[in-house]
Amino acid sequence: MDTQRPGLFWDVQAGRVPPPPAAVTLGWELVEVDPEEGTIQVAFQAGEQFVNPVGVIQGGFLAAMLDDTLGPALVATLPENQFAPTLDLHVQFLRPARPGRLLGYGRIVKRGRDVCFLAGELVGPDGKTVAVATATARIQTTG
Repeated sequence: MDTQRPGLFWDVQAGRVPPPPAAVTLGWELVEVDPEEGTIQVAFQAGEQFVNPVGVIQGGFLAAMLDDTLGPALVATLPENQFAPTLDLHVQFLRPARPGRLLGYGRIVKRGRDVCFLAGELVGPDGKTVAVATATARIQTTG
């Protein structure tokens, strides 16, 4: 991993700036990233504090994990003066997710000049896909 690259994503990975609080709450961990291919694999540590009354992870946390998978797939490719807020996120819940380590796989499906389409999945500790998502993000320049 080339942590010498400029940009907020790479600054966090190199420890030059602290990670976003939301990522800390979700237990976000970079497993692998390939900016040239526009793909990423991340892990989350879903704790007992994420469960609903029936003992499975509440869907909002799964959606946040997917957003924090798809967005970084794109952000890792951007120069330091750009960011890409999510315009929409469509999540489909396939099966209940239990606490433990979840893996997120994200990719850039189509990248335009300003608008990008992203897709990915979240896999539970048992290796089964628990949710999938698509998202649209808009590349913006800071300042």
